[in-house]
Amino acid sequence: MAVTVLSSPRLPRIARPGVLLVALVLGFASFGAGCADRSSAPADAEGTEPLGIGKEVTVPISAAVTTMISPGEEPRAALRPSYPLGTTQEVTLRTDYQIQQQVNDQPTRDFSPAALTIPMTAVAGPDGVDVTVGTVTTPDPALNKAFTAADGSHAGLEMSDLGAITELRMAPSPETPNSARAALEQAFYQAVYRSIAFPDEPVGVGAVWTVSQEITGGVTLEQITTATLVGREGDRLTIDLQVSQTPTDTVWMLPNDAGALDIDGYVMEGTGTIIVDLGLPLPVSGAIEVGGQQIYRDERSVSTLVQTQSTRLSWTE
Repeated sequence: MAVTVLSSPRLPRIARPGVLLVALVLGFASFGAGCADRSSAPADAEGTEPLGIGKEVTVPISAAVTTMISPGEEPRAALRPSYPLGTTQEVTLRTDYQIQQQVNDQPTRDFSPAALTIPMTAVAGPDGVDVTVGTVTTPDPALNKAFTAADGSHAGLEMSDLGAITELRMAPSPETPNSARAALEQAFYQAVYRSIAFPDEPVGVGAVWTVSQEITGGVTLEQITTATLVGREGDRLTIDLQVSQTPTDTVWMLPNDAGALDIDGYVMEGTGTIIVDLGLPLPVSGAIEVGGQQIYRDERSVSTLVQTQSTRLSWTE
């Protein structure tokens, strides 16, 4: 995804390329997407290079730690994904992003990337879950055209016994243009960091647990997801989710020694409901939306960057 440079003769510090070229990168990092892991890479400074250039790329995912709050009603049972080799699931993932930025009193600018609708087929295999991407659609005509070469792209997921995703492998089709590769990677990162892990203890309806996960990048975030099991019919679970993200520091260290910005305010939170089937590898349906606002200040000037953003991720059969 291309990044537009904001500039102003009145903002000599914050208009430096290292500051605003990565501002949009932080927007994705704040969503809790795995691209937060890339925000310090030289490719992100240019804003054009996706991870997978003609080869499969493996991305480790930070550990998800579950903590029981309440075990819920009787009867209780351990929640464990269980699907035999060869289990196949067809599901559609949709991602919608909204990103607006304002520098001081300048007009607010919209950097929202296009929404994506991604049909996929997941197959359980000996090395995890293999996902084959179908025909991706988007309202952006240029990106839609770029995705015509992306059919047959693959992703791979490694999962723990508790359902936590521990590794993501991306293998776009060789003919896929860079713009489509990057957009596809963003969508899968969103899916990974919006997934849910189960508690180790047996639970029943009404159970509440938290999942803590650190998302590293220019700004390291602690993401806490509170899950409530609101319904169960056989292997199908209905789970309400509440998500909050908090930076672990008060300063955003910019990539490539470009300086630092103070974090004057940071709010990212959201809610949603998903339905998962313990006999299938991916969520069956549901949606979660996370949004908020961040305020960054250059301590060597009077420049302030305000970023408002939201993302909505949904699954449908």
